[in-house]
Amino acid sequence: MLDHSCQVQRHPLAERGDDLYETPRVAVGALLRCEHLPHRLWEPACGHGNIVDVLRARGHEVIGSDLIDYGRPDFFSRRDFLMEKLPRGCEGIVTNPPYKLAEQFAAHAIEICPLVVMLMRLAFYESERRSHILEECGLARIHCFRKRLPMMHRAGWEGRKANSGMAFAWFVWDRGHSGPTVIDRISWESAS
Repeated sequence: MLDHSCQVQRHPLAERGDDLYETPRVAVGALLRCEHLPHRLWEPACGHGNIVDVLRARGHEVIGSDLIDYGRPDFFSRRDFLMEKLPRGCEGIVTNPPYKLAEQFAAHAIEICPLVVMLMRLAFYESERRSHILEECGLARIHCFRKRLPMMHRAGWEGRKANSGMAFAWFVWDRGHSGPTVIDRISWESAS
């Protein structure tokens, strides 16, 4: 019998609110150790800015936008990514899309941008319905974390903090890629 601690917990949409689960900064550091990203990037679901802040600290020029206004004057708010075009000069999209819109975010990003990098549940890869975007749109690499990421709690979560119960990976679509998807394992812990 499985105990409660190893089951994926879901909360009703009303409890999830705006579906904001902040990306652990260590996940972005791990991405930068295994991917060479272009200089000018767009983070279209930036929330409070964890991905943007790490990328900017590493010298990238990053446009941050979100549907919700989280109070960052350096971000564009009230911007629905699914209705947007790629900002001029952007060479890639890097984001942790809202869970409930992950498939739509991936499809739109792949359509408008030649390089798309998304932090998503590893289970995103096991889907018949998403076969088109997983098999025919240049999914070049999947960087799966060796250890579960630190828990991404809902914004404003006041409950008990715990380790993540889900496996996550960075999915990298490259329009110029042909051939099979390469899957590797990465670590979010600092390189020794």
